[in-house]
Amino acid sequence: MSLNRRSLLLGTAGASLLPAMTLPARAAAAGLPMVPNLPAGAPDRRLFAPLEQRFAGYLVILAPMANDIVDTDPATYGFMAGGWWRTPAQPFNARVQEHVFTLSWFYANRRAWNPYYREPALLGRLDAALQHYLKLQNPDGSWPEYAPAERGKASSGFGLGYLAKTLANLRQAGALPQRRRELEVALRKGVEWYLDPANTVVWDDPFQYTNQAVAGVAGSALTLRLLPDRVLWERLQERIRYVERWSQSPAGFFYDPRGMDINYNFEVMLPEMAELYLHTKNPALVTMTRRFTDWFGHNLLREPDGSGWLTYYAVSDRTSTAYYDDVVPDPDRTNLGSMFIPAVPDLGAFFTSREGRAATRAAWAADPAPVPPLAKQDTSPRIIAHAPFGEALPTEAAKQRAIARVPYLRKDTFTELRRDKVENQDYLYIRRPGFYLGAFFGKRPGSIVKAGTGFLWHPRAGTVIHSQQTTTGCWGTVHAGRPDSNGDLVAEYPSNDLVRYRTTDSSVVTELVIGNSSVTRRVTATSAATEQIPLVLHPGDEVTFDDGTRVPYNESRTATATGLTIRRGPTTITITWSAALAVSLSTSTRTYLRDQRRRVHVLRIPHPGVLATTVRTEG
Repeated sequence: MSLNRRSLLLGTAGASLLPAMTLPARAAAAGLPMVPNLPAGAPDRRLFAPLEQRFAGYLVILAPMANDIVDTDPATYGFMAGGWWRTPAQPFNARVQEHVFTLSWFYANRRAWNPYYREPALLGRLDAALQHYLKLQNPDGSWPEYAPAERGKASSGFGLGYLAKTLANLRQAGALPQRRRELEVALRKGVEWYLDPANTVVWDDPFQYTNQAVAGVAGSALTLRLLPDRVLWERLQERIRYVERWSQSPAGFFYDPRGMDINYNFEVMLPEMAELYLHTKNPALVTMTRRFTDWFGHNLLREPDGSGWLTYYAVSDRTSTAYYDDVVPDPDRTNLGSMFIPAVPDLGAFFTSREGRAATRAAWAADPAPVPPLAKQDTSPRIIAHAPFGEALPTEAAKQRAIARVPYLRKDTFTELRRDKVENQDYLYIRRPGFYLGAFFGKRPGSIVKAGTGFLWHPRAGTVIHSQQTTTGCWGTVHAGRPDSNGDLVAEYPSNDLVRYRTTDSSVVTELVIGNSSVTRRVTATSAATEQIPLVLHPGDEVTFDDGTRVPYNESRTATATGLTIRRGPTTITITWSAALAVSLSTSTRTYLRDQRRRVHVLRIPHPGVLATTVRTEG
């Protein structure tokens, strides 16, 4: 019998549009009245409250998006056409309809900058979109996404949240009483389906796509506040306990689908969990966030100049979010996750400070340029759906205190191996006075994950080596045209200062030797191979091969050498290898952070099959 997690433990592209006010109004045929375009010069940035600036881009596209709703074809009446949100942009995809929330918010909420408050044409098109959305619901309460009548985990989970918020907006406006009654019936049916423990679409084993399931539980919680049901509320609490037990790896991340993912964990999962916490105040959600914060602190690499964080994204299972700037302007998908900071202060290290966000909002309000329209597909309703909940960003002082408590900044010596035995995943973190190193071994959860050594960071120089998710940019040994990082690696740990690992066929075997200021990779391959090291270089770095060849920033060079030296301010990083070889350092288009000063350059060292490479830091 195969071992699953349960048995073991029991034993969130299109082209940009012209500004909406320049789009000509379509002539209404026999269909619904058209929603008028914005008046010339609207919207006025100065009219927006700071927390609501994120609505401006949605306001600009509201009329064209609403006017694309199908209103003359009986077969697809109410379908939100135009390709504004989600693919496939087909009438059977319930996720396309999630902007019913957006339409309902603008209809229901009076603001000085919102000319669509109580706009009759908007209400008519919202009603049509809701009719189509409700028609897509399957008899069991689920909604489809990729095929007609599919029972979708994401489409049903996110849909519950958007439909519940739409119901709340319609109640607030006293609008569409018959449609509200239909919404109530659909939401009850959807919640019953989603929270059913026997529902293997949502509650699969092993448990996958935690962000989707938690979104559905959060939507269920809001529904049950609007439509109270004691039995379903108790079932919801039981599902939260289930999520607590099965969704979080022993390493600290949330399964997405069965590995870690920087983006989905921080930008989707955590905000959805924060909404669930605001609805329920269940303390288990704080405990989970505390464990995640500790995990996150091992995988985000702080740049010493304060510009932001690089991430250990080489082991992300789904996305390629490689960095976070220190100050992120609106719209910020992570924003709602800040609601955990009062209970988990260490989480504040990774959020924009109140002062930083206030500055970006003041700059936005003072900008004389027209508000740009959102590009099609880049119109997630989550951004504005989360806005009414507020935020709990840290002060700059509190953020700096939290940064100082990040594990590798708080201590300069530790070796920590975090294991997920069910998934056979090992996450290794090694801190010494001269560096911080991360590595991954075991079963790769997805094809983009790169195994082996992943990053090397220095307390004054910042990130020096940073593995990419690409074959040509990962940190490893390229043998027979394929990096060892592209496969599962079998590791053993004889001591805190020695790691041995190999490919499953033993074609490449590596010993990782750890010193206080050095890391040595001793590689033995069955034939000729190439050591590949992705370096993060700055414009001011002095980079020189030991044969005298200088390498200017953003340029490529070859040399015959036994070493390379990087001088960055007071810090010197030397990379040496055990024989004089013809080597190369190649620039790339990959840059990090908003200032784009950090650029990936890849060092390649071809060798006959045996080579020792040492990275040493000084200063």
